[in-house]
Amino acid sequence: MSDGGDGGDVTLPDHGGHRNRLRQRARAGGVSALPDYELLELFLFRSIPQRDVKPLAKALIARFGALPAVLSAPLEDMLQVSALDNKGKALKMTPDIALDLALMFEATRRMIAEPLKRSTVISSWSALIAYLKVTLAHEPREQFRILFLDKKNQLIADEIMGHGTVDHAPAYPREIMRRALELSSSNVILVHNHPSGDPMPSQGDIDMTKLIVAAGKPLKITIHDHLIVGREGVTSLKQIGAF
Repeated sequence: MSDGGDGGDVTLPDHGGHRNRLRQRARAGGVSALPDYELLELFLFRSIPQRDVKPLAKALIARFGALPAVLSAPLEDMLQVSALDNKGKALKMTPDIALDLALMFEATRRMIAEPLKRSTVISSWSALIAYLKVTLAHEPREQFRILFLDKKNQLIADEIMGHGTVDHAPAYPREIMRRALELSSSNVILVHNHPSGDPMPSQGDIDMTKLIVAAGKPLKITIHDHLIVGREGVTSLKQIGAF
């Protein structure tokens, strides 16, 4: 039975028929109708030819919780996942397969980031929130990111200033100000994620924000906001009056 892929009349076992059926369903009903694990299967078809990939797709979803979390997972975490195929043989993630999934995530992130490059960030708030949700909502460890803006509030750079653990990422006011001066950035938006899913700030988040605001004042660098991203939403510290 033909795989239905891009090349050849390769004869496959029954999972080749499954691949054809899944592709046909995707074409007929649209990929948006597929559950996460089947969409992931379609990705894996290209990376793993002539193997039953459904168990691996389901194992990845079980490990990380949802397709966005799979695609944004660190490569070293993906490599810990394995499953047994329909013949009882081990099927493991490899660096190349993990990279293929990471590339899909990066392409999605850049596509969503594109509108931010063409307009002022402050007037494109919904686009900013969508970008941050894709980038950080499923990140398993805390990241402290800075959006550096120019005088017109257009995006100069989005940079990670600190990697952390599951509940803490370091932020150093002096380093943030130094980088802002290097980029000639006069406006800044602070961003970090809560892997717990709850986007509400801790007292430590509020205190750190106030320190960064104070560090920017003598340099005439304005902190527009501090956004905390979680699976349950995005919280603006400015909107809740935290600074």
